[in-house]
Amino acid sequence: MLLNRKFRVAILLAILAWVALDALADRLNTTDWNHPLWVGIYPINADGSAQTARYIASLSEDDFLAIEGWLRAESARYGLTLDQPVRFRLGAEETEHPPLPPRDAGWFGTMCWSLALRHWADEHDVLPSGLRPNIRLFLMYHDPETHPRLGHSLGMQKGLVGVVNVFAHRRQAGSNRVVVAHELLHTLGASDKYDPATNQPRHPDGFAVPDAVPLYPQDVAEIMGGRIPKSPRESDIPTDIGFTRVGRITASEIRWPETH
Repeated sequence: MLLNRKFRVAILLAILAWVALDALADRLNTTDWNHPLWVGIYPINADGSAQTARYIASLSEDDFLAIEGWLRAESARYGLTLDQPVRFRLGAEETEHPPLPPRDAGWFGTMCWSLALRHWADEHDVLPSGLRPNIRLFLMYHDPETHPRLGHSLGMQKGLVGVVNVFAHRRQAGSNRVVVAHELLHTLGASDKYDPATNQPRHPDGFAVPDAVPLYPQDVAEIMGGRIPKSPRESDIPTDIGFTRVGRITASEIRWPETH
Protein backbone atom coordinates (compact mmCIF):
# COMPACT_ATOMS: atom_id res chain seq x y z
CA MET A 1 0.00 0.00 0.00
CA LEU A 2 2.80 2.40 0.91
CA LEU A 3 4.60 1.69 -2.36
CA ASN A 4 1.40 2.21 -4.32
CA ARG A 5 0.84 5.53 -2.58
CA LYS A 6 4.41 6.65 -3.25
CA PHE A 7 4.03 5.62 -6.88
CA ARG A 8 0.83 7.66 -7.26
CA VAL A 9 2.49 10.67 -5.63
CA ALA A 10 5.50 10.32 -7.96
CA ILE A 11 3.23 10.19 -11.02
CA LEU A 12 1.32 13.25 -9.81
CA LEU A 13 4.54 15.20 -9.20
CA ALA A 14 5.81 14.24 -12.65
CA ILE A 15 2.57 15.51 -14.23
CA LEU A 16 2.77 18.77 -12.28
CA ALA A 17 6.40 19.26 -13.34
CA TRP A 18 5.52 18.62 -16.98
CA VAL A 19 2.61 21.07 -16.83
CA ALA A 20 4.80 23.74 -15.21
CA LEU A 21 7.60 23.37 -17.76
CA ASP A 22 5.15 23.30 -20.66
CA ALA A 23 3.44 26.46 -19.36
CA LEU A 24 6.80 28.23 -19.03
CA ALA A 25 7.73 27.29 -22.60
CA ASP A 26 4.34 28.52 -23.84
CA ARG A 27 4.79 31.84 -22.05
CA LEU A 28 8.27 32.44 -23.43
CA ASN A 29 7.32 31.44 -26.97
CA THR A 30 4.15 33.54 -27.14
CA THR A 31 5.39 36.70 -25.44
CA ASP A 32 8.80 37.20 -27.01
CA TRP A 33 6.99 39.18 -29.76
CA ASN A 34 9.58 38.35 -32.39
CA HIS A 35 6.98 37.02 -34.83
CA PRO A 36 3.21 37.13 -35.31
CA LEU A 37 1.05 34.89 -33.14
CA TRP A 38 -1.49 32.80 -35.01
CA VAL A 39 -4.85 32.52 -33.27
CA GLY A 40 -7.27 29.84 -34.40
CA ILE A 41 -10.97 30.72 -34.07
CA TYR A 42 -13.33 27.76 -33.83
CA PRO A 43 -17.07 28.58 -33.74
CA ILE A 44 -19.45 26.28 -31.86
CA ASN A 45 -23.25 26.36 -31.95
CA ALA A 46 -23.64 26.33 -28.18
CA ASP A 47 -27.45 26.38 -28.08
CA GLY A 48 -28.14 24.30 -31.19
CA SER A 49 -30.49 26.94 -32.62
CA ALA A 50 -31.16 27.76 -36.28
CA GLN A 51 -30.36 31.44 -35.63
CA THR A 52 -26.95 30.54 -34.26
CA ALA A 53 -26.30 28.18 -37.17
CA ARG A 54 -27.08 30.95 -39.67
CA TYR A 55 -24.83 33.39 -37.84
CA ILE A 56 -21.90 30.97 -37.74
CA ALA A 57 -22.34 30.30 -41.46
CA SER A 58 -22.02 34.05 -42.11
CA LEU A 59 -18.70 34.42 -40.25
CA SER A 60 -15.45 35.20 -42.04
CA GLU A 61 -11.96 36.22 -41.00
CA ASP A 62 -12.94 39.82 -41.76
CA ASP A 63 -15.04 39.73 -38.59
CA PHE A 64 -11.81 39.63 -36.56
CA LEU A 65 -9.80 42.27 -38.44
CA ALA A 66 -10.83 44.97 -35.96
CA ILE A 67 -9.18 43.04 -33.11
CA GLU A 68 -6.01 42.61 -35.18
CA GLY A 69 -5.92 46.35 -35.88
CA TRP A 70 -6.59 47.22 -32.25
CA LEU A 71 -3.73 44.99 -31.06
CA ARG A 72 -1.42 46.51 -33.65
CA ALA A 73 -2.24 50.05 -32.48
CA GLU A 74 -2.08 49.24 -28.77
CA SER A 75 1.20 47.34 -29.02
CA ALA A 76 2.74 50.22 -30.99
CA ARG A 77 1.97 52.53 -28.04
CA TYR A 78 4.29 50.33 -25.97
CA GLY A 79 7.11 50.26 -28.50
CA LEU A 80 6.38 46.98 -30.29
CA THR A 81 7.60 47.32 -33.87
CA LEU A 82 6.03 44.10 -35.16
CA ASP A 83 3.64 45.13 -37.94
CA GLN A 84 1.10 42.40 -37.25
CA PRO A 85 1.51 40.98 -33.72
CA VAL A 86 -1.58 38.74 -33.93
CA ARG A 87 -3.26 37.08 -36.90
CA PHE A 88 -6.65 35.36 -36.69
CA ARG A 89 -7.58 32.34 -38.77
CA LEU A 90 -11.11 30.96 -38.87
CA GLY A 91 -11.47 27.23 -38.47
CA ALA A 92 -14.39 25.00 -39.35
CA GLU A 93 -17.41 24.90 -37.07
CA GLU A 94 -16.93 22.45 -34.21
CA THR A 95 -19.81 20.07 -33.48
CA GLU A 96 -18.39 18.77 -30.20
CA HIS A 97 -18.42 20.89 -27.06
CA PRO A 98 -15.31 21.29 -24.89
CA PRO A 99 -15.31 19.75 -21.40
CA LEU A 100 -16.94 21.99 -18.82
CA PRO A 101 -15.07 23.11 -15.70
CA PRO A 102 -16.14 21.19 -12.58
CA ARG A 103 -18.27 22.93 -9.95
CA ASP A 104 -16.60 23.52 -6.59
CA ALA A 105 -13.69 21.27 -7.48
CA GLY A 106 -10.50 21.25 -5.50
CA TRP A 107 -7.11 21.88 -7.02
CA PHE A 108 -6.76 18.27 -8.18
CA GLY A 109 -10.13 18.28 -9.94
CA THR A 110 -9.35 21.62 -11.54
CA MET A 111 -5.96 20.35 -12.72
CA CYS A 112 -7.55 17.24 -14.23
CA TRP A 113 -10.13 19.37 -16.05
CA SER A 114 -7.39 21.71 -17.32
CA LEU A 115 -5.48 18.75 -18.74
CA ALA A 116 -8.68 17.35 -20.28
CA LEU A 117 -9.44 20.69 -21.95
CA ARG A 118 -5.91 20.94 -23.34
CA HIS A 119 -6.14 17.40 -24.69
CA TRP A 120 -9.53 18.15 -26.24
CA ALA A 121 -8.19 21.34 -27.85
CA ASP A 122 -5.18 19.47 -29.25
CA GLU A 123 -7.57 17.16 -31.09
CA HIS A 124 -9.74 19.99 -32.49
CA ASP A 125 -7.33 22.73 -33.48
CA VAL A 126 -6.27 22.02 -37.07
CA LEU A 127 -7.19 24.85 -39.43
CA PRO A 128 -8.27 24.21 -43.06
CA SER A 129 -4.81 25.32 -44.21
CA GLY A 130 -3.19 22.67 -41.99
CA LEU A 131 -1.71 25.41 -39.79
CA ARG A 132 -1.37 24.65 -36.09
CA PRO A 133 -2.13 27.93 -34.32
CA ASN A 134 -0.23 29.22 -31.31
CA ILE A 135 -3.49 29.97 -29.46
CA ARG A 136 -6.88 28.27 -29.78
CA LEU A 137 -10.12 30.15 -29.03
CA PHE A 138 -13.35 28.16 -29.10
CA LEU A 139 -16.23 30.62 -29.49
CA MET A 140 -19.49 29.38 -27.99
CA TYR A 141 -22.23 31.23 -29.89
CA HIS A 142 -25.70 31.77 -28.38
CA ASP A 143 -28.90 33.29 -29.76
CA PRO A 144 -29.43 36.48 -27.67
CA GLU A 145 -33.21 36.07 -27.89
CA THR A 146 -33.07 32.88 -25.84
CA HIS A 147 -29.80 33.55 -23.98
CA PRO A 148 -29.74 37.25 -23.05
CA ARG A 149 -27.11 36.58 -20.36
CA LEU A 150 -24.08 34.40 -20.93
CA GLY A 151 -21.90 32.36 -18.63
CA HIS A 152 -18.33 33.18 -17.69
CA SER A 153 -15.71 32.84 -20.42
CA LEU A 154 -12.18 31.66 -19.75
CA GLY A 155 -8.75 32.06 -21.26
CA MET A 156 -5.95 29.81 -20.01
CA GLN A 157 -2.28 30.61 -20.33
CA LYS A 158 -1.50 26.98 -19.53
CA GLY A 159 -2.32 25.35 -22.84
CA LEU A 160 -2.99 28.62 -24.70
CA VAL A 161 -6.68 27.87 -25.03
CA GLY A 162 -9.86 29.86 -24.45
CA VAL A 163 -13.55 28.99 -24.30
CA VAL A 164 -15.45 32.20 -25.01
CA ASN A 165 -19.20 32.77 -24.68
CA VAL A 166 -20.50 35.20 -27.31
CA PHE A 167 -23.73 36.23 -29.01
CA ALA A 168 -24.92 35.08 -32.43
CA HIS A 169 -26.16 38.44 -33.71
CA ARG A 170 -24.57 41.32 -35.61
CA ARG A 171 -25.80 43.91 -33.12
CA GLN A 172 -23.57 42.31 -30.47
CA ALA A 173 -20.54 41.89 -32.75
CA GLY A 174 -18.77 44.83 -31.09
CA SER A 175 -19.16 43.52 -27.55
CA ASN A 176 -18.13 40.07 -28.80
CA ARG A 177 -14.85 41.57 -29.97
CA VAL A 178 -14.21 42.98 -26.50
CA VAL A 179 -14.77 39.58 -24.88
CA VAL A 180 -12.59 37.78 -27.43
CA ALA A 181 -9.73 40.27 -26.92
CA HIS A 182 -10.07 40.00 -23.12
CA GLU A 183 -9.82 36.21 -23.14
CA LEU A 184 -7.02 36.27 -25.72
CA LEU A 185 -4.95 38.44 -23.39
CA HIS A 186 -5.65 35.99 -20.56
CA THR A 187 -3.95 33.27 -22.63
CA LEU A 188 -0.92 35.57 -22.89
CA GLY A 189 -0.69 36.04 -19.13
CA ALA A 190 -2.86 39.10 -18.45
CA SER A 191 -4.89 39.07 -15.23
CA ASP A 192 -8.38 40.40 -14.49
CA LYS A 193 -8.43 43.93 -13.09
CA TYR A 194 -11.92 44.25 -11.68
CA ASP A 195 -13.62 43.42 -8.41
CA PRO A 196 -15.39 40.06 -8.96
CA ALA A 197 -18.01 40.98 -6.35
CA THR A 198 -19.13 44.15 -8.15
CA ASN A 199 -17.57 43.89 -11.64
CA GLN A 200 -16.24 47.42 -11.08
CA PRO A 201 -12.74 48.13 -12.47
CA ARG A 202 -10.02 48.31 -9.81
CA HIS A 203 -8.05 51.51 -9.50
CA PRO A 204 -5.37 52.06 -10.65
CA ASP A 205 -4.61 48.96 -12.74
CA GLY A 206 -8.15 48.52 -14.10
CA PHE A 207 -8.37 52.08 -15.43
CA ALA A 208 -7.27 53.11 -18.91
CA VAL A 209 -6.21 56.55 -17.58
CA PRO A 210 -5.49 55.95 -13.88
CA ASP A 211 -4.02 59.43 -13.28
CA ALA A 212 -6.81 61.42 -14.96
CA VAL A 213 -7.96 64.58 -13.17
CA PRO A 214 -10.80 64.34 -12.45
CA LEU A 215 -10.67 60.55 -12.30
CA TYR A 216 -14.32 60.18 -13.32
CA PRO A 217 -15.91 59.81 -15.78
CA GLN A 218 -13.53 57.93 -18.09
CA ASP A 219 -14.16 57.56 -21.82
CA VAL A 220 -12.62 54.14 -22.40
CA ALA A 221 -12.13 50.87 -20.52
CA GLU A 222 -8.90 49.11 -19.65
CA ILE A 223 -9.35 45.82 -21.51
CA MET A 224 -8.79 43.62 -18.44
CA GLY A 225 -10.78 45.99 -16.22
CA GLY A 226 -13.67 45.22 -18.52
CA ARG A 227 -15.79 48.34 -18.07
CA ILE A 228 -15.66 52.11 -18.57
CA PRO A 229 -15.57 53.74 -15.11
CA LYS A 230 -18.15 56.53 -14.79
CA SER A 231 -18.17 56.94 -11.01
CA PRO A 232 -16.86 54.99 -8.00
CA ARG A 233 -19.93 52.72 -8.21
CA GLU A 234 -21.00 52.91 -11.86
CA SER A 235 -19.41 51.72 -15.09
CA ASP A 236 -20.47 51.01 -18.67
CA ILE A 237 -19.80 47.93 -20.76
CA PRO A 238 -17.80 48.98 -23.86
CA THR A 239 -19.80 48.48 -27.05
CA ASP A 240 -16.75 47.75 -29.20
CA ILE A 241 -13.02 47.17 -29.04
CA GLY A 242 -12.30 50.79 -29.98
CA PHE A 243 -13.56 51.89 -26.56
CA THR A 244 -10.85 49.91 -24.76
CA ARG A 245 -7.13 50.31 -24.11
CA VAL A 246 -4.31 48.10 -22.83
CA GLY A 247 -3.11 49.54 -19.53
CA ARG A 248 0.52 49.59 -18.45
CA ILE A 249 0.17 46.70 -15.97
CA THR A 250 -1.51 44.51 -18.59
CA ALA A 251 1.16 45.46 -21.13
CA SER A 252 3.82 44.43 -18.61
CA GLU A 253 2.11 41.09 -17.94
CA ILE A 254 2.17 40.22 -21.65
CA ARG A 255 5.74 41.54 -21.93
CA TRP A 256 5.35 44.41 -24.37
CA PRO A 257 8.70 46.20 -24.78
CA GLU A 258 8.41 49.58 -23.06
CA THR A 259 7.20 47.98 -19.83
CA HIS A 260 10.43 46.02 -19.33
